[in-house]
Amino acid sequence: MTMFKKATKKRAKLRLALIGLSGGGKTFTGLKIASALGGRVAVIDTERGSASKYSDIFSFDVLELESFEPQHYIEAIKGAGQAGYGSLLIDSLSHAWSGKGGILDQHDKAVMRQKTQNSYTAWRDVTPLHNELVDTILQAPLHVIVTMRAKTEYVQEKDERTKKTQIRKVGLAPVQRDGMEYEFDVVADMDQDNNMIISKSRCVALSGQVFPKPGDNLIVPLKNWLTDGVAEPEAPPVKKGQAPGDAERFMALVKEAGPYMTESEKKNMNEQYKNGLSPEETRDFIVFLEAVIEERGGKGGAAA
Repeated sequence: MTMFKKATKKRAKLRLALIGLSGGGKTFTGLKIASALGGRVAVIDTERGSASKYSDIFSFDVLELESFEPQHYIEAIKGAGQAGYGSLLIDSLSHAWSGKGGILDQHDKAVMRQKTQNSYTAWRDVTPLHNELVDTILQAPLHVIVTMRAKTEYVQEKDERTKKTQIRKVGLAPVQRDGMEYEFDVVADMDQDNNMIISKSRCVALSGQVFPKPGDNLIVPLKNWLTDGVAEPEAPPVKKGQAPGDAERFMALVKEAGPYMTESEKKNMNEQYKNGLSPEETRDFIVFLEAVIEERGGKGGAAA
């Protein structure tokens, strides 16, 4: 039996990164997009309550972090998914890299713990935590929008009209690990005039576009792209008393078995378990999903 199957576009949860200098409108734009996508909005705020200054315009719940260990982000992202929020804004993800308790801080501490104080080998202690944070963002069952600060540089430019030299602040790469932007479906730079400049997009309708103070002209094609495709079966919330590991196992199997389930099976599952699964029901459903994968996926059974 072939290992390949026909590719199909599936409905997706947004993974959007907004990069820019202070004053570029990252937080406002993130809240605007999150609110338009539907459902309740949660915000992880690392910017000393800056997001809450927009609470008179947007409705959202906020968690204000004072220490920026990646594990705190991971717990908050998982908590937002389990609480049933529709969208999560992480404002900002840069602190998980360069803030107090962030990856760079933990790397420095790892170096100090070594007898040889080797900066290169110390990355072995902290890279797995960074990778876990990335995986948690990508696997979250809700829309995730992150902001990242841009590294700042000042350039001299001559004004052709006045012939005078002006100093202008420009943004460069995001303050995060190199290549972080590749993890997202859509990446945009926010300039000082609140223009949203799309630098990467898997949504063809947005590729190469510039949106001054983005609104419906951005949100409509973005929502159309996210909702176009085959519906994945929803993973219902799990009730208290769940056996350790069963919830994660169930979530993974739902995603893996999705391509092999009929539309009727998906619909029945969503309707039957929309109010949550008991521990017994979850374990029974795990057995069912494993059978679907084995019998219809031709993979010889799911891993235990």
